Amino acid sequence: MSAAPSGAGEGVPSAASDGGAQVPEATPVPTLNLANLLTISRLVLVPLFVVALFTGDGDDTTWRAIATGLFAIASATDQVDGWVARRYGLITDFGKIADPIADKALIGAALIGLSALGELSWWVTIVIAVREIGVTLLRFWVIRHGVIPASRGGKAKTMAQILAIVTYLLPLPDGADPVRWALMGLAVALTVITGVDYLVRAIRLRAAGRRAMGS
Repeated sequence: MSAAPSGAGEGVPSAASDGGAQVPEATPVPTLNLANLLTISRLVLVPLFVVALFTGDGDDTTWRAIATGLFAIASATDQVDGWVARRYGLITDFGKIADPIADKALIGAALIGLSALGELSWWVTIVIAVREIGVTLLRFWVIRHGVIPASRGGKAKTMAQILAIVTYLLPLPDGADPVRWALMGLAVALTVITGVDYLVRAIRLRAAGRRAMGS
């Protein structure tokens, strides 16, 4: 995904004179780049995934397979856009904000869809949705002071959510239910834990930013 530590990928140092030596001017990173286009494509795939999921009231095996495929492709772009952004220095502030929003839109659509079809308890969807919406609001709350990059825990949370959702999307036999429950339980636990961690880091970042502005 495009998220990375603040300041990364902002181009080479700007022009300055140091004893007469000229330093190359910074090359701005365009907002419309490959990494961000992959992020946008993930948002575009969300409504297509929802349509496929609900076709045939969610009971059509072929459409469930298509929905699973669309979800998997959209999830894969999360890994690809991050690699592209880091590899080619295409990290932008837009990507840092749009990437997690695209993740939440995809995960949220899947959870709400599964709950609406009666295949996933609503409390699971509500817990995850509250955490994700809360983190998004926290991002905007501290954005003037900086952007908190995704942590390893956050990445593990996202991966656990994706794996759990895939097991619910696939037309698996009832014998797979314990696996579904275990993966979703892990996803919920990581969701709550990382949510608390993000809240703590956001409060610390805002406090540090306010101290810096006051000094």
